[in-house]
Amino acid sequence: MKRPSAYVAGTGRGVPATVLTNHDFGTRGVETSHEWIVERTGIHERRIAAQGESTCSMASEAGRRAMAKAGVQPGEVDALILSTATPDRLLPATAVDVQATLGATRAAAFDLSAACSGWLYGLTLGEGLIAAGSAETVLVIGAEKMSAIIDWQDRATCVLFGDGAGAAVLKRSNTARRIHDPKEPRGILSSFMRSDGALAELLWRPGGGATTPFSEQVLADRSQFVKMAGREVFKHAVRSMSEAADRALDGARLTGADIDLMIPHQANVRIIEATAKHANVPMDKVYVNVDRFGNTSSASIGIALDEAIQTGRVKEGSTVLLVAFGAGFTWASMIVRF
Repeated sequence: MKRPSAYVAGTGRGVPATVLTNHDFGTRGVETSHEWIVERTGIHERRIAAQGESTCSMASEAGRRAMAKAGVQPGEVDALILSTATPDRLLPATAVDVQATLGATRAAAFDLSAACSGWLYGLTLGEGLIAAGSAETVLVIGAEKMSAIIDWQDRATCVLFGDGAGAAVLKRSNTARRIHDPKEPRGILSSFMRSDGALAELLWRPGGGATTPFSEQVLADRSQFVKMAGREVFKHAVRSMSEAADRALDGARLTGADIDLMIPHQANVRIIEATAKHANVPMDKVYVNVDRFGNTSSASIGIALDEAIQTGRVKEGSTVLLVAFGAGFTWASMIVRF
């Protein structure tokens, strides 16, 4: 097991107040039912951004709360990494808007795009900046306004997603040791990232980019919205998240029995159950909130981790497995001791 370079000093979340239940889809003209959605996904409701709420506003709220819990002032942040598939604009990065909102005037701020795996990619990158001596304090945020890029006429996708943001502050692990056991340092014990671009078109937004700019045809085809081959995505998600869990455990020289809590990407309860079974982590040690938030893409693990800490599921000494899968395809994992 490596000596950690960075530890999680604080977490935060920012979610819209507006709740959209499965029963509410009828008011949007979507032909579906509560039972159909729950049986296939485990989702009961999700949060939807109101008019005026943006990726920046949700990210800023999550970041502000994470910094407060970490006892970090905005001017102490050396890097601000925003993972998002729903930037408020394409140029410049939404991260600079978050930086300006928070007053993190010393930070290098940039967006990262790795879909649902993006927050773990961001934590890994933040840890690398700290290990390289390029930063002492890094704010990593995953924020998504998925309601802006889903097709509300496509019941196969629109029922899955929600809006929100999750954040964590990483700090250098110079003295970051568990108080009751100085032989066991806290921090990031292992991490893993992987992607496979050959499968990109199984989960993507075909239109609206530089190759296929917005046009009357793009709008007519509704190709600016998320398209997904559900069965294929499910199959690859289970396989890839299982691999990611194995790689993180191997990297930390741990087994599923050593894990106090697993926090997977919250996409589908069946994917979560399959991943937990493969990792030999019982479901009573798996954090699930997909029923209340749906799939918030790169925000999901950050939101869940903040909730788990707030409710006491994660406390000092806890060893936590984080694992994700997303468009690209991308997949990632991390083991963190708190």
